[in-house]
Amino acid sequence: MPASSPTILATSAGYRPHPRLRFGFGPMMAFAVELSREAACTGQPAGDHRDRAPRICHIGTASGDDRSFQRDMEEAAREAGYELHHLSLFSMPNVEDVESYLRGFDVIWVNGGSVVNLLAVWRAHGLPEILHLLWQDGVVLAGVSAGSICWFEGGVTDSFGPQLAPVTNGLGFLPGANGVHMDTEERRRPLIRELVADGTLGPTVCTDDGAGLLYRGTELAEAVTEVDGARAARITRDGSGGVVEQEIPVRRLP
Repeated sequence: MPASSPTILATSAGYRPHPRLRFGFGPMMAFAVELSREAACTGQPAGDHRDRAPRICHIGTASGDDRSFQRDMEEAAREAGYELHHLSLFSMPNVEDVESYLRGFDVIWVNGGSVVNLLAVWRAHGLPEILHLLWQDGVVLAGVSAGSICWFEGGVTDSFGPQLAPVTNGLGFLPGANGVHMDTEERRRPLIRELVADGTLGPTVCTDDGAGLLYRGTELAEAVTEVDGARAARITRDGSGGVVEQEIPVRRLP
């Protein structure tokens, strides 16, 4: 069942420590699933959506469709009660009809890694057009790190090397730029402030680890977090060569 409006959940979150697995899914993934179920609460026919496990498609292009990570995702999904499959693009797409395949899922979750490589490979395979159609049709798009930046016009990335650099050719589904891991990678905030000040990046919304941004259409609806103390902020030009950083209220997920 699609969400009631075009929905993107862009995060620096989604995974949590697990005593037996490499990681488990946290409240942020549960929130993405909840968003996909909301149509059943608005009077629309629910079909079998509430009577089956939520269906998630993991896209791991940014990490080269790493098979070991895919197995870890499957284990985390099994423990959480989700049905999870993958769209792989290396060395060729693992399905014949990508659009039809992706339409069978409630949530599309894009993992982190190289956002520059992700964008290049997606464009080679026509993914931006497909994902835009699915987004408009209410499939929840979500992701972490590179899987957050990709939905915006740009951000900063270590895709080119150890030193962070701007990326300005994002998908542009959402306006402005996106900053991730703002509390754990100390160079990100000052570089984003520089790039916003000189106009390289537009207004930039940022998340600490554990936080995420919910967009309805192209409007920011709210910021959420799955850990205490994680923050979100908006950085904009101040008109005199500097920037203004404004904190965005954050709701703690249960």
